[in-house]
Amino acid sequence: MASVQVPLEYGEFYHIYNRGINGCKLFLENENYEHFLHLYSKYISPVADTFAWVLMRNHFHFLIRIKTVEQLNLQGFQNLEGLKGTNRNFANQQFANLFNAYTKAINKRYYRTGSLFEHPFRRIQITSKDHLLYLIYYIHHNPIHHGFCKHFLEYPWSSYLSILSPKETNLKRDEVLKWFHDKSFFKEFHSKEQIEKYSELQINSNFDF
Repeated sequence: MASVQVPLEYGEFYHIYNRGINGCKLFLENENYEHFLHLYSKYISPVADTFAWVLMRNHFHFLIRIKTVEQLNLQGFQNLEGLKGTNRNFANQQFANLFNAYTKAINKRYYRTGSLFEHPFRRIQITSKDHLLYLIYYIHHNPIHHGFCKHFLEYPWSSYLSILSPKETNLKRDEVLKWFHDKSFFKEFHSKEQIEKYSELQINSNFDF
């Protein structure tokens, strides 16, 4: 079950998702999607690995794993009080920095004021491989579910194409493909209806957007 109180623990997998406040649009044109991904790389890549993602007009979904303390690169984060030499998990702060930076950019670009995202952002800890596989499907299926396209290949703002592409990426593509054994089964898995299995895992009713 989703809970805003779930802590982001080192080394654990999470489904991170959020939407625009009062359902407002987060992305109005292509450059908005690109800028959000740029900021995501800046703020989140140092603290978490990303396995799947999708950006929709008024919401987003990410499958991430918080890095372990040993994996963290503290360079550039010394200004966070009390961080160095402690076990403090600062992923929450990095997400806050991401949302704040993007909100400022959108407010300036479109002459708006106030909050852009619902707060706090939502997260579900992922504790099984089945949940991982179906969540990847769910994330990539989101544009189809909302009527933006009829096939995963038609939607540019998700990780589906990046997973199939040979191009360099920060996405943990090799790990994802190992979970599915190979690209063929990855595509086959995505071609079948998986919603009933989502219901069985009780992960669908809490983030139907």
